[in-house]
Amino acid sequence: MLNKETLVEYMRQDSYRPLSYRELLTVFAIENDEEVKFSKLLGRLEKEGEIIRTRKNRYGLPEMMKLVKGVMRLSQRGYGILAPDEPGRPEIFVYGKNLNGAMHNDRVMVRLCQTSQGGERPEGEVVRAVERVNKTLVGTYDKGKHAIQVIPDDPRQIYPVYVSRPRKLKVANGDRVVVAITSWPDKNKYPEGRIIEVLGSAGEPGLDVEVVIRKHNLRVAFPPGVVKEAQAAACPVSPEEISKRRDLRDLKMVTIDGEDAKDLDDAVSISRIVNGFRLGVHIADVSHYVREDSKLDKEACARGTSVYLVDKVLPMLPPELSNGICSLNSGADRLAISCMMDINLNGEVVHYQIFKSVIRVMERMTYTAVNRILTQNDPELRERYRELAEDFYMMKELSDIIRGARIKRGVLDFDLPEAKIITAENGVPVDVIIREHGPGEMLIEDFMIKANETVAEHLYRMHMPLLYRVHEKPDEDALIKLNRVLGVFGHKVQGDKLEPITFQRILAEIKGRPEEQMLSLMILRSMKHARYLPQPLGHFGLASRYYCHFTSPIRRYPDLIVHRVLSQVLDSSINERRRASLESKMGFYGEHSTFQEIKAEEAERDLVAIKKAQYMQKFLGEEFQARVSSVNPFGIFVALKNSIEGLVHISTITDDYYEFNDRSFTLRGIHTGKTFAIGDQVRVKLVRVEVNEAKIDFELMDMTANNDENGKAGQNPPHFAKGGRKGLRKQGKAAKVRG
Repeated sequence: MLNKETLVEYMRQDSYRPLSYRELLTVFAIENDEEVKFSKLLGRLEKEGEIIRTRKNRYGLPEMMKLVKGVMRLSQRGYGILAPDEPGRPEIFVYGKNLNGAMHNDRVMVRLCQTSQGGERPEGEVVRAVERVNKTLVGTYDKGKHAIQVIPDDPRQIYPVYVSRPRKLKVANGDRVVVAITSWPDKNKYPEGRIIEVLGSAGEPGLDVEVVIRKHNLRVAFPPGVVKEAQAAACPVSPEEISKRRDLRDLKMVTIDGEDAKDLDDAVSISRIVNGFRLGVHIADVSHYVREDSKLDKEACARGTSVYLVDKVLPMLPPELSNGICSLNSGADRLAISCMMDINLNGEVVHYQIFKSVIRVMERMTYTAVNRILTQNDPELRERYRELAEDFYMMKELSDIIRGARIKRGVLDFDLPEAKIITAENGVPVDVIIREHGPGEMLIEDFMIKANETVAEHLYRMHMPLLYRVHEKPDEDALIKLNRVLGVFGHKVQGDKLEPITFQRILAEIKGRPEEQMLSLMILRSMKHARYLPQPLGHFGLASRYYCHFTSPIRRYPDLIVHRVLSQVLDSSINERRRASLESKMGFYGEHSTFQEIKAEEAERDLVAIKKAQYMQKFLGEEFQARVSSVNPFGIFVALKNSIEGLVHISTITDDYYEFNDRSFTLRGIHTGKTFAIGDQVRVKLVRVEVNEAKIDFELMDMTANNDENGKAGQNPPHFAKGGRKGLRKQGKAAKVRG
């Protein structure tokens, strides 16, 4: 029977021209009794965007017709950027008038209208939606004189949804609601929908978390069948299973995590050997409990990742596994996959073994305790953990060596402040602090990266199907825009062969300077988002040639997939048929896992921003010392010591008319010559907080500024910044480039 691979391969031939349905029947000698199956195959591939039917009812591949399939990311400004499915293909810019009803995150087909010129992105037009992702949206109920709309919370959902007043639900103007889309937008009309749930009115306790969950369509409760499977799987480790594995229960090892962590999926051990160290990274063998295509597996795949919403966790696996039998709790026998690496004094792995094991963690350590031992030589903790203290010093020594080797090859380390929200039992934020990143956190990061690299290269050398963690180099368009900003501060990314070390040097040069945070963010945003692919395209940010995610199978589905492949390799149970089956699924796993990861990151970021706004509400009218973190045509962003940022809108700076200079990134008063530049210390007053939109506004009280009468704003003709509040309102929390 003809299958997808055979049909697509035939159409991919240089000699192929688009054929009609009847012509394809003849080419493949499809008999009458097989015609129905063939028709269904064509229909399914057309629906999925794998093939295209022309207006003349002929079939071909999208690339033959200058069509590109991918995920559409909309901007709140009304345009879109297509992220193509095909690795290495440049992103495509789509003007608002050419979106033709495409919504944020829809999978669409785009026709190329203009190829890339001078480093600019190619341009295109949406020809059809392949998959509509936004079945429901969260927004605000808005009853006008002539129409009722739901205004989506996400500004990237640029279309208001027309609705009727629900008969069975009580809803008031301004309520937050969930609307189901009943009619999709197109070039000439907005979407229509029906309200299926009223979440509550603004300010209700707990509404913020509920809104974020619904807004991002996150899964909360586990279906009964999944829970039942988890309960059945969560059995104590049996003697029979122990006999099949290497017994490491007498090996001294620890977990090191945050105080509130419950899903402990990695443990480490260390010892000295001749000319180096033996590092053990022991990862929970989740694949032993989550069998392929089980209800547990399908639910884990659907979720893709655990989501951490400030004080609430939506786990990928039920608690019976994530906090129970899979978690490497101290003193308990646990199944693991161990990666034992002999590392020399240059940070190179000279020998390694990967095997199934049974382990027993000696101590559940926290980052705080390890940091106090390593940085303060805390006598109380040294005594309490006297059997382990020397191991921590040894780990720090090895960590420094590994990190030093990574720095030499060009790893990018974005030292950006990360906020930690402290909440009361009712979820109300009581403090916002900067998350510490001490030697304890760093050594675990270094060890996990080393294990991920080792496993990825091991499976690559064996030619096994795998899901790689890929971070591609920035494209030309992004570099041109980045260089415009870097040039203001005397830096430039140059060279035909772009290497990570180029960016590393710039990050080192701006370290400690006033513009460090802004330029670090700009560099980070010029990078492509890391994603999961079956191809080993390397990890630019980590300067790694082979990289995969192996170390967190409790909370990330791609890690579970890597474990599944590795486990079958270790059991010698992979044959050609099994290899082909795994290979055929990797593309979907990568695409879906990347999408779920981005969704989780956005949800986490949204809630942090909302909690920051909630926290600042109680300080309305109070004054703060702040630092100018960025300057824009519509005003300046200022940052407090705890990382909270807000906007001082240009309309509130009333002592002069100010012009924005995009060459020096300053605002300059045209009469006084007073300038606002990145790094300036200012005193501000909190004047407005909009919790729903996570917006914080300040006004200037006084400042320490440059009053250069000759001006630093360059020779550009004056222009008055008219910017509105629809500008770049917030910078958001930027995640570090991680493994």
